Amino acid sequence: MEPIRVAVRRGGTVESVHRVHAVGVRDGEVVAEAGERSLVTFFRSAAKPIQALLLVRARPGLDERLVAIASASHHAEPEQIEAVRALLDAAPAAEDDLECGPQEGRPPGRVYHNCSGKHAGFLAVCRSRGWETAGYRLPGHPLQQELLREITAAAGAEPATATDGCGVVTFGLPLERMATAFSRLAGLNGGARVLQAMRAHPQLVGGAESLDTRLMRALPGWVAKRGAEGLLCIGSPDGTGVVLKCEDGSERALSPALAAFLPRLGHEAAEFARVPVENSRGDIVGEVAFP
Repeated sequence: MEPIRVAVRRGGTVESVHRVHAVGVRDGEVVAEAGERSLVTFFRSAAKPIQALLLVRARPGLDERLVAIASASHHAEPEQIEAVRALLDAAPAAEDDLECGPQEGRPPGRVYHNCSGKHAGFLAVCRSRGWETAGYRLPGHPLQQELLREITAAAGAEPATATDGCGVVTFGLPLERMATAFSRLAGLNGGARVLQAMRAHPQLVGGAESLDTRLMRALPGWVAKRGAEGLLCIGSPDGTGVVLKCEDGSERALSPALAAFLPRLGHEAAEFARVPVENSRGDIVGEVAFP
């Protein structure tokens, strides 16, 4: 089956084309697909809702805002940074304990890294479990070992592993297995709490302009999480897990591809079908669209 082809047009001329692979899984069966369901890629930040399961189990009374920021790839917006700092206080831990490092293009300080919420959640888990916090990002640490088991169980397959951009372990899986993990999330121990927190606070999960935040606002009851290199993972209220992956790693193709794929699952998302292309003056000079 052919991938979804998303065109970049400037002045009516096709300038570039992105190929997007997509798969939907419900009750263990593939219910829709485009491209290669077996394509292997890394979960990257899209794994955060699954990684947050350990946090909600360790801290059952934690505020929903703090669960949402632990599942986030934030834009360092004030509300998001406030939530990260609150999660560090709850851990308890200090900003210097974060092992994500600073991030280029952000204000100085580890708390501004887009993965700082996840790292603050990791510190809280380590405190609760009595684990050493130093080196919590490393593959041999008990935290990362348990997260590997969690991902393996959710996906029903053992992933390849590598190092993510923020220094922790990331997991390589076929798209179908990632979609399976998201389809199962509500039924996992702690999964309902993570999903509820993301639905209640979509602005913390990404940011005002993030596709995952916009999708959760447009489709109540859905959850979505972006990952680096053009990945989007989604869970629908009926238990369908959906994954879209842009073959060349571009994020700009995901919104139109989403609009093209969701109707195959019986849902409309026409508002995502076109993304304007702007020049440095703010003029709209083209679009990224399907078809």
